[in-house]
Amino acid sequence: MRIIDLLKPEAITLGLDISSKDDAINALIGLHAAAGNLKDKDAYKAAILAREEQGSTAIGDGIAVPHAKTSAVKAPALAAITVKNGVDYGAPDGKPSDLLFMIAATEDGDVHLEILSRLMVMLMDPDFTAKLRAAKSVDEFLQTIDAQEKIKYPDEEVKPAEKEAPKGYRILGVTACPTGIAHTYMAAEALEKKAEEMGYSIKVETDGSGGAKNVLTKKEIEECDGIIVAADKNVEMARFDGKKVLKTSVSSGINKPGELIQRVVDGKVPVYHSDGSEEPDSSEYSEEKESFGRKIYKHLMNGVSHMLPFVVGGGVLIALGFLIDTIAGNANVGGTFGFTNPVASAVFWIGKAAFSFMLPILAGYIAQSIADRPGLLPGIVGGLFAANGFTFKAFIANQGLVGDDKAVSGFLGALLAGFIAGILVNGLKKAFSWLPKSMDGIKPVFIYPLLGTLLIGVVMCVLNPVVGVVNIALSNGLSSLGETSRVLLSVVLAAMMAIDMGGPFNKAAYVFGTAAIADGNTWIMAAVMIGGMVPPIAIALATTFFKNRWTKEELKSGPVNYLMGLCFITEGAIPYAASDPLRVIPSCMVGSAVAGLITSLFGCACPAPHGGIFTFIVVDHPFGYIIALVAGSIVGALMLALLKKKRVNA
Repeated sequence: MRIIDLLKPEAITLGLDISSKDDAINALIGLHAAAGNLKDKDAYKAAILAREEQGSTAIGDGIAVPHAKTSAVKAPALAAITVKNGVDYGAPDGKPSDLLFMIAATEDGDVHLEILSRLMVMLMDPDFTAKLRAAKSVDEFLQTIDAQEKIKYPDEEVKPAEKEAPKGYRILGVTACPTGIAHTYMAAEALEKKAEEMGYSIKVETDGSGGAKNVLTKKEIEECDGIIVAADKNVEMARFDGKKVLKTSVSSGINKPGELIQRVVDGKVPVYHSDGSEEPDSSEYSEEKESFGRKIYKHLMNGVSHMLPFVVGGGVLIALGFLIDTIAGNANVGGTFGFTNPVASAVFWIGKAAFSFMLPILAGYIAQSIADRPGLLPGIVGGLFAANGFTFKAFIANQGLVGDDKAVSGFLGALLAGFIAGILVNGLKKAFSWLPKSMDGIKPVFIYPLLGTLLIGVVMCVLNPVVGVVNIALSNGLSSLGETSRVLLSVVLAAMMAIDMGGPFNKAAYVFGTAAIADGNTWIMAAVMIGGMVPPIAIALATTFFKNRWTKEELKSGPVNYLMGLCFITEGAIPYAASDPLRVIPSCMVGSAVAGLITSLFGCACPAPHGGIFTFIVVDHPFGYIIALVAGSIVGALMLALLKKKRVNA
């Protein structure tokens, strides 16, 4: 690190017309604040004045170097001014000071002493200081310092004094999103980069589609100052009991990491308790309570994220069974199509088995999100009842686990089962809170699952006949939609995938498409997937063929979006949408809508809810699907080229 690295152009003012030491101090502190070097301007000023009380930091020959080491500083930095006629700074030689540097240093480490030492040596050269005073511009001032430093220290860098090995990370983080593909890692990267920039140590655990990575240890949790949980689904929270925890959305982790980190560092977040209570924080910065809608969204997304592997794996295997049977010449066999050929049969039924877990897993993990692990079993059982249409009628007739086709409540029933099971188990926790602490070990593994499962079974036997009627009506309604209605729905769902690219609108369309697969309406999923693939590819095309509309950084990242779009990772478009939402989002929506329209016109259907181009082999009318993807992406790219202005420096 060199002096030039710590002195920003915006922290330099030349030829100031001021008349007092206080004016000089205020001017230098103002430059530090304007350059973003300070966390607390008033606290930093107090530290500077406290240092001046110990003795003037003027060194004579018209030079002064005020400095302070305080937690009010974000990262080590310099500010500099030259003064027309100088000011009385209490210099030992009595001369007015007209060349002033102010050092802002953090509490951890002694980098300011190293900088001070190097500055002092350089400022002893009268020719050097004369050049600084004569500088006509900030650039000339900086170039003079850089040249002198290279002469005096050609092969050296200022390094912070060796610090004791840190006891642990000051800040910990956990990021998670429902699909765990993009937002999870984008939030983690944003937090890590901002923490490094602010000079804080951080470790971020990512709860993505591949499971938890970089997992926080018990020791790290005990020793940290606080934890940032940026998640749109529930994560394991009991381990944070008694620690300061800032809970927020994964998008906040991406868009405002600095604000989140600062809150934790300042201690302005509530203390988390696993029993559901929080020690309130009286500061104006305390995190707001989660809204009811956001809580519902998080519980739902926890179920969806755990359900996806069963839907994807099972759906693709079932489709492969049909494909193998078609290749084997059994396309016209009727009712046994898909499992006539022995190989096709094996693949089909394995897929069918995996797919059958879809609704129980959805309900189970919604309940687990609400009531923690004791809610898992009741939720799964509730989902199983919803999927099979179990009712009292069969049980009373001693028919066992025989479902009623008219009482299959399906996706809607599984949603209700998950939420009701979670609420029931939480109710049981309160109902049995009077039991002695010696029973704490048996309650979550015996009492809550046992009674919760019994209660949800009874509830679902009552609900299934009612919700089943609604579910059948919806399914029949979708199946009987006319051509115009199908086209319109496909266009709307595809466009929704591009509105917020991973946000609530995107997820609502995706969940609707996934639910439709369970009812056999796979044409809906075709529109949803194609709508999510278009935005990244449209942006990639636009950065490839219309380079004068983008920054160098955007051009560099553009080609990656070809791969992300083909893999159905819509989030690749987020940085571009965030930087220019009024042009990028409408362009992507139109491109996705066009793709959805063409998909519907070709009669495409997709039995898998994820996988992008890798699922095209099992799509009905794959060539039409490819045409839809290409056309939608081109339309989106052309709209981007039309709406975005040419850059002057392109």
